[in-house]
Amino acid sequence: MKKKILVTGAGGFIGHHLTKYLVEKGYWVRGVDIKHPEFEQTSANEFLILDLRKWESCLEATKAIDEVYALAADMGGMGFISCHHSEILYNNSLINLHTIEAARQNKVKKYLFTSSACVYPEYKQTSIDVAPLKEEDAYPAAPQDAYGWEKLVSERLCLHYKEDYKFETKIVRFHNIFGPKGTWDGGREKAPAALCRKIATAKLTGNSEIELWGDGKQTRSFCYIDDCVTGLYKIMESNYSQPLNLGQDRLISINELADLISNIANIKITKKHIPGPQGVRGRNSDNSLLKEILKWEPEISLEKGLEITYKWIEEQVRSKLTVKS
Repeated sequence: MKKKILVTGAGGFIGHHLTKYLVEKGYWVRGVDIKHPEFEQTSANEFLILDLRKWESCLEATKAIDEVYALAADMGGMGFISCHHSEILYNNSLINLHTIEAARQNKVKKYLFTSSACVYPEYKQTSIDVAPLKEEDAYPAAPQDAYGWEKLVSERLCLHYKEDYKFETKIVRFHNIFGPKGTWDGGREKAPAALCRKIATAKLTGNSEIELWGDGKQTRSFCYIDDCVTGLYKIMESNYSQPLNLGQDRLISINELADLISNIANIKITKKHIPGPQGVRGRNSDNSLLKEILKWEPEISLEKGLEITYKWIEEQVRSKLTVKS
């Protein structure tokens, strides 16, 4: 009998890719979200439109399920999470409180919560040459925004459910996942997608100037979606229950990221630095524990991932410009 998997947030970027990955591995997958995937039909065996802020929806979603990948969240890039604190904290708290309890009551065997590098303290991320963040660095706690605080509290919830109910929980902390078939405009997109859109627009319109928030020296690491879903599966299959980083450990500035993408697009760009939300000054993933636990780490280079992502986003921009004209 096929194992039955629930992916919440299956209409979103990572959830959609994960659903496809699990179905290809032979699992029966139920996808749940408040919307269908935007750019491609879902691979899920069953897809339910449910609002997981509601208790009854969570009970329905987790019914007759063996394992849950909990990805559902109200989120976006820095432009969104820096100015919607109340909305994010309220919505995501309801989603996570209801989903884990419904999963427990419906006797789900394993539950994987997707957290974020946003849980790490702002005081450890004040320089561009930041030391890679280890899992224990999350405490003493001081996340920058409501999104990070909510993720950290939900991590605690998972750990307590394991202690109190012997419910098998896993926790993964994402570090800037990117790739095709994800949000690329509208305000919720993340830096790689936003830069791909801006550079594709520059290429297709002949206007080489692109805007970057801040001085562009802020640093991050970026992990391609295929490595992300592979890592998620490996974490679910492991016996480890404490938080684990999942990301690349290659630090790069936003200016350098823009240059990489412009090289892929084969155009020269002019950077215009403007005021805007930048998040922490620097953030990188320490993958020591990930490698120790899984005997694996993300393998796809930033260049390769950006090449695939840029090609897809350029097609989206071209289609949009064609419609406008």
